[in-house]
Amino acid sequence: MPTERAALETAQLREGGLRERHKLARRTRILEAARELLRERPDDPLTAERIAERAEVAPATVYNLVGPRDKIWQALAASFLGELEQRLAEAHTRDAIGRAQEVVAQTVDLFIENASVSRRILIEWEQSGLVLSRGPLSHLRHALADAQRTGLLRTDIDVATLAGVVASASVGVTHQWIAGQIDEQQFAAQALLALDVALAAAAVDQQRSHFLSRLNSHRTVRPTTRQTT
Repeated sequence: MPTERAALETAQLREGGLRERHKLARRTRILEAARELLRERPDDPLTAERIAERAEVAPATVYNLVGPRDKIWQALAASFLGELEQRLAEAHTRDAIGRAQEVVAQTVDLFIENASVSRRILIEWEQSGLVLSRGPLSHLRHALADAQRTGLLRTDIDVATLAGVVASASVGVTHQWIAGQIDEQQFAAQALLALDVALAAAAVDQQRSHFLSRLNSHRTVRPTTRQTT
């Protein structure tokens, strides 16, 4: 039979686990409240007081479980990356080039679907570049490395540098979208165009015509300022 001390330790573990679950539930509610506020009134300041009121917790709870304003953006970005990781894990594309396209397309789709949140993260958070550099860039490097190993890309190409070029171009396109210079369709098209330019430049001789034909199939996408009402 369990000793009294063992029973006490078991009870303490259960209590600690329950307490952590409650903290996680409140933190999740706080972040969802922040997302709701951004969707409803994207231009209003995102304060701990507004978040606390929506989440039905005290402002001190927001600070304790998430942190000050910069940490709120960081937590929202982490949630964003978590969703992207899940989508990429569920993708069924297995060939290297298809996976590279999937990384770009899924990232763009996630930005568009969460436009109010993603725009504010990129505008407000000083370290917002991490949203692209940590998740999507890592997946893109792996996909391009597989393409190189299977003989689609030249061996003298540094795939990390190639992925960085694609990411830099995509960041520029993202900021054009944020500024309203291009619409959602143009955002997606130009991000994929950046990938195809890189692939055409890095392709082995036997594959170059294929990648060039893909590149030439893109319609010219010209930035146009959207009309606001």
